[in-house]
Amino acid sequence: MELMKVFLLTFGILVLAMAGMAITMLLKKGGKFPNTHVSGNKHLKKNGVYCSQTQDKLEQRNAYKNLKFDNVKFVADEKAGN
Repeated sequence: MELMKVFLLTFGILVLAMAGMAITMLLKKGGKFPNTHVSGNKHLKKNGVYCSQTQDKLEQRNAYKNLKFDNVKFVADEKAGN
């Protein structure tokens, strides 16, 4: 019986929490949850801060652009005898 009371209390708290989070969506016309991702923050964008995936992609592009192929020997060239 005690376990049932704890379960119902926990369930009630969860229902209230979900309703509290959804109140903006329910009461406002066109309401939606705020974008809390790094890309949704104007101040971080202004300072050039991106999410880790975007920063990784940018670094990979920069590294690829800076590669120099002058001293690189390709395996296919060695097999062909060049």
